[in-house]
Amino acid sequence: MSDPRFPIGPFQPPAAVTPEMRDEYLDRLESLPADLRNAVHGLADAQLDTPYREGGWTVRQLVHHVADSHMNALIRHKLALTEETPTIKPYDQARWADLPDARTGPVALSLAILDAVHARWSMMLRALAPEHFARRFHHPEIGKTISIEVNLALYAWHGAHHVAHVTALREQRGW
Repeated sequence: MSDPRFPIGPFQPPAAVTPEMRDEYLDRLESLPADLRNAVHGLADAQLDTPYREGGWTVRQLVHHVADSHMNALIRHKLALTEETPTIKPYDQARWADLPDARTGPVALSLAILDAVHARWSMMLRALAPEHFARRFHHPEIGKTISIEVNLALYAWHGAHHVAHVTALREQRGW
C-alpha cells in the first residue's frame, strides 16, 4: 500500500539535470494551475473542507498552501538570479495554512494567484541561459544551498504531489 503522504512518492533530487529534464520540469510547472483547477473543479465547500488524508490539511488549505509555496519559490529564484547565493527566508507552512485566509478563503483566489505566478515564473525561467539554472540560494532551515534547477525539479514534483492528494481523495470518496 502506498504512503498517503506521498501519493507519487517522495521527492528525489536529481543528481544532474539534462536539458530534456529541465523542459519536462518547466512543462509540469506550466500545467500545474490547470491541473490543480481540474482536480478541485466542482467540489462543494464541504468537500473542500475535507482533509485530503488523516491528520492532513483540508483540500482548501492545500490549494492555498500551493499558492503560498509557489509564490515563495518564484521569489527565491529571483533572489538567486540577482544576488550571490542569497539566504532565503523560510516560513512556517503549517502556521500559514492555519491562518483564516487559508482555512476559509475561496480556492478561486489561490487558483488565480497560481495562474499569474506560474505565467511569470515560466516566462522568466524559459528565457534563462542554461548556466543560470546553476545559480543557488542558501536555505537556512535545511542548511544547504540549492540550485535553481534542483528547486525547479522540486516544484514540478510539489505541484503533482498535491494534485495527486486531491485526486486520490476524490477517488477514495467517489466524488
